[in-house]
Amino acid sequence: MKKLGLALLTATTLFVGCSSVQPICATSNRLGSKVGEATATYLFGYLPLGGADASIQTAARKSGITMISTVDQKVTLGFFTTNVTTIVTGE
Repeated sequence: MKKLGLALLTATTLFVGCSSVQPICATSNRLGSKVGEATATYLFGYLPLGGADASIQTAARKSGITMISTVDQKVTLGFFTTNVTTIVTGE
């Protein structure tokens, strides 16, 4: 029974992650209807995977935003990887 409990605890630890969203910037521009996202994935928190680019410019370009209203950043921590997503709103 103790081995089963230890196995469940280990499995839960491997698949549990946490996430937080924080505001980065806000401008005086009107809040737009477009939302753009750019995500970068890092192995062990610092090794970029697959051309990691979570820049504001990339997020705005993906959705055609030319006037940025707000910029938020979401960080999701996993066991081996970290995802950083920049979220841009505007027109």
